[in-house]
Amino acid sequence: MTAKLDPFAAAPALMKDWLDTSTRVAGSLEPSLIELVKIRASQINGCANCINMHTAEARAQGETEQRIYLLSAWQEAPCYSDRERAALAWTDALTRLSEGHRHQEALEALQAQFTEEEQVKLTLMINVINGWNRLAVGFGLWHESPVRAAA
Repeated sequence: MTAKLDPFAAAPALMKDWLDTSTRVAGSLEPSLIELVKIRASQINGCANCINMHTAEARAQGETEQRIYLLSAWQEAPCYSDRERAALAWTDALTRLSEGHRHQEALEALQAQFTEEEQVKLTLMINVINGWNRLAVGFGLWHESPVRAAA
């Protein structure tokens, strides 16, 4: 795939700020949860670049193949904790806003598993990965993760 536009070349200062913000937000909750959220939002958005990148990063952090493979059907899979389920439900709800505002149940699960500060951190992470998905899909980006390249 050839990129249609390199946003880092076109707007380097803003993209550096975006990358720095993304990194800070991603570091604000447990890494395994963050990678599950990134993969799930990327599945919903059909972002091959981010699915490729974040599945490799999840594996490098010790995530199992089973849990990665089952993310597309997480509601039926018994291998996720209540906290992970709440995060995935919130990810689905916010990533699918255009399908209607039916997120009350997801919000209640979120509130039961996360502090208010963590709720904001998770919501920011969902916004960040949705933003990256839109950049990658919109501009045809492909980044071979160093983790994946090493494998």
